[in-house]
Amino acid sequence: MTTDIVVDRNDPAVVIVTLNRPERRNALTLAMWTELGRIFADLSADANVRAIILTGAGGAFSAGADISEFPAVRATVEDGHTYEAAGNHCQVAIASCTKPTIAAISGPCFGGGVGIALSCDFRVADASAYFAIPAARLSNVYGIVETRALFDAVGLAVAKEILFTGRRYNAEEALRLGLATHAAPRAALQGAADLAKGMSGSAPLTIKGTKIVLEAIARNETEQRKAAIDTVMDEAMASADYREGVAAFAAKRDPRFVGK
Repeated sequence: MTTDIVVDRNDPAVVIVTLNRPERRNALTLAMWTELGRIFADLSADANVRAIILTGAGGAFSAGADISEFPAVRATVEDGHTYEAAGNHCQVAIASCTKPTIAAISGPCFGGGVGIALSCDFRVADASAYFAIPAARLSNVYGIVETRALFDAVGLAVAKEILFTGRRYNAEEALRLGLATHAAPRAALQGAADLAKGMSGSAPLTIKGTKIVLEAIARNETEQRKAAIDTVMDEAMASADYREGVAAFAAKRDPRFVGK
């Protein structure tokens, strides 16, 4: 695993994934896109993990893609397709994670950094955070995965403004527009940890299943995804966790869920 991404399992239930290139404001290389997607896929399958926080080192979330490597990794149209596929795979891995995912955003969150933040379920920003997608200043067109995530968060008109102008938005503006979902009164990482703690005791099968149901509703694909929805509902109903939840409720104690 590259040291450009650090995975902190000090709390096995709440894992912190840190982009660790502070000297480059955590700009994402092609290798990091690939590695980050793999990390989230692995954490999604880990029964011990109850929530994942994604953050950046050195007071920055991410400056986005590392443009300095573009002459080497995006020299041709074909190279560009390969690069975009890696970024898309990463964002899909984050978005499809079965655990709650929280971006803790301090400092700059630009371009591809916005993309991975929007792939998370929640985005906690502190007062130092600021956001921009400067595609129009690079003559770059964002693909479906990134643009859909932006559209889902802010709506059509605001998405157009963000992409057409490339302007910066401070934390207060980001919260109002939907780029951020929570404002941290102090450091973003602490705010994200507080949010994760409130979810880490929840039933994993409920979270996994609810994410599938909500995604189907958001995409207007409830009929196409009915089989998958029925499966997660049946899985939860037949689980030991369901029996534990009922027993804990009757005994007036906190449930102890295991994800089975």
